[in-house]
Amino acid sequence: MQLSAALDLVGQIRWILMTGIPPVLRAIYASPSLIFDFTALSRISMATVWVPFGEGTDAHAKVDKTNLITPNATGIVLDLGSGHGYTPNYLDRTKVTQFIAVEPNVLMHSSIRQKAEAAGFSEADGSLLILSCGAEDTASILSSLRPDDTRVQAKVDTIISVLTICTIPAPQQTLRALVDKVLAPGGEFLFYEHVLSPRADVAWWQQFWTPVWSKVLDGCTLNRPTHIWVDQLVNEDGESFWAEGGSAWNSVDFPEENLFCRRLGRFVKK
Repeated sequence: MQLSAALDLVGQIRWILMTGIPPVLRAIYASPSLIFDFTALSRISMATVWVPFGEGTDAHAKVDKTNLITPNATGIVLDLGSGHGYTPNYLDRTKVTQFIAVEPNVLMHSSIRQKAEAAGFSEADGSLLILSCGAEDTASILSSLRPDDTRVQAKVDTIISVLTICTIPAPQQTLRALVDKVLAPGGEFLFYEHVLSPRADVAWWQQFWTPVWSKVLDGCTLNRPTHIWVDQLVNEDGESFWAEGGSAWNSVDFPEENLFCRRLGRFVKK
């Protein structure tokens, strides 16, 4: 891997700091006690940084996300780490009955609400629900679902994760809990994630940069083989959760040396 490609993150980190620090300083000035709350400060920074960052990422992934999400998302859709709310733009409103956005950063909720309402989802009629918990909080997610039969725990028909699993604590445990407890039989798990590169030299730099990158970008890691974890998910009997499915590298051309190589996948639960 060329050193210039490996050091490309230096410029991105510099831009993130220049963009994210001013709102953090303003927040500390307004409420000095925030200086002791790193999580709150990180989310203030992320809410600002992810406006241009998210727009660029969404534009770059539009073809892949359209092909992955639009024909496959149905029924009750659970969107993990909704960010500023781009997923509703890819949902077919005639096939999706409810959109549930999971986003622990409440500073992004107004943007989610605005984009979801523009796509035809509303909190007033119950077709939109925004949760401030993390993806790992399956208990809160399950308690938010409206069962048709109170004797049976309601589940979702589709789980979508777009550039989110990189930030989830205990990702393998969380993925298993979501598929096991939250996704209905026959439901689909759709993901578009940056993952650990199959190239050893690129993977080495992903490992190298992750401790720094995760600090400046609210926990985002570069070194998770998410596509492998999803593919290998098994139930308590050691059997695969999946009736069918698979993943592929994104269709938009990415240099082999890119530290953010992306994989998209669709899996159907048994």
